[in-house]
Amino acid sequence: MGLNTSADAPLPVGQVSRLIGGWIDRLGQVWVEGQITQLSRRPGAGVVFLTLRDPSHDISVSVTCFRQVFDEVADVVSEGARVVVLAKPEWYAPRGQLSLRVTEIRPVGIGELLARLERLKRSLASEGLFALDRKKPLPFLPQLIGLVVGRASAAERDVLENARRRWPAVRFEVRNVAVQGVHAVPQVVRAVRELDALAEVDVIIVARGGGSVEDLLPFSDEEVVRTVAAARTPVVSAIGHEPDSPLLDLVADLRASTPTDAAKKVVPDVGEELERVRQLQGRGLRALTGLLEREERGLAQALARPVFVHPQRMVETREDELEALLARGRRTLGHLLDRAESELEHTRARVLALSPAATMERGYAVLQRADGHVVRAPGEVAPGEALRARVAQGEFAVTVVETGSGTAADGHVPVAKSL
Repeated sequence: MGLNTSADAPLPVGQVSRLIGGWIDRLGQVWVEGQITQLSRRPGAGVVFLTLRDPSHDISVSVTCFRQVFDEVADVVSEGARVVVLAKPEWYAPRGQLSLRVTEIRPVGIGELLARLERLKRSLASEGLFALDRKKPLPFLPQLIGLVVGRASAAERDVLENARRRWPAVRFEVRNVAVQGVHAVPQVVRAVRELDALAEVDVIIVARGGGSVEDLLPFSDEEVVRTVAAARTPVVSAIGHEPDSPLLDLVADLRASTPTDAAKKVVPDVGEELERVRQLQGRGLRALTGLLEREERGLAQALARPVFVHPQRMVETREDELEALLARGRRTLGHLLDRAESELEHTRARVLALSPAATMERGYAVLQRADGHVVRAPGEVAPGEALRARVAQGEFAVTVVETGSGTAADGHVPVAKSL
């Protein structure tokens, strides 16, 4: 429906409404499901007016039908009933209003509703929304509890009274919502999200005091289930309807059979906890007493041992051993010293026997030249050369003289004479 318009050449409202109506008139019939929220049957009027609402969303649409169409289901359809209608969209140009012209109405029976819930249950289960490993543990003692419940209902009273009776200091953040009807789903979803966004809320209870299958349908709605599954805060379902559990029971972190049961499971009993503390104190005292008694007995047994009764006896026993060891040490050291002395004497005798002094004691002498070198052969000296002769008792000077026979190169052998 492309139109050439501008701020200088706008279309009148009537033309726009007629154009929209022409486009909608080209639409065909469609099957629509919803919940009847308003029903107007004026006496003598040939047309019945009603409002069809989406139970999961805050969306509704006006519906009209001829009286004979509605009369076929008038005995089983009333406000709040879920129906499926065959309708054609219509546009009322004077008011710019969209409505549905219904030609057939079919009530949705309990069996069909339960079958749909079963299909939704299987679908959500396949996504893992009901898995046990997704369940979050509840805090032992919540400081602030979020409560989603009907206004001034018995369920609200049961939760508040029982929780405060068990733990008087407990605090609640209450969100009163519609727990059945067309407004239930959006209000419950909004309340759970608001409480989940509060960091101080430790756990959320969604409570209702039971009801028929139709009354409990909001707590099996897919949006409610997904909202609870996405919550970071643990959620407790306390719908209070045992035969047919809504899907909220499956996705919640804990299911309570009634609102009273929810208060008992979420809030500890102060009397029971005090008794448990007393029991633990008694157990601790008995354990500590038993430990002390065992240690005392062990200490007494240790002190009764001879080593503690006569501690010097061990020293006395070791004294003889120490003296024997000292004697052995002295004897061993004496033997070692004697052996070392004997070896030293033998070594000294060998050294003396091999020393030049011992040789000179036997009458030998050592001749040395003026520069200190020892004379070993006659050819190393010349006649008239002064030498030093060292003997055992000292030294004296000698002079080399020439002899008439020998083995020198010139036939003369030098001989040293004493001066």
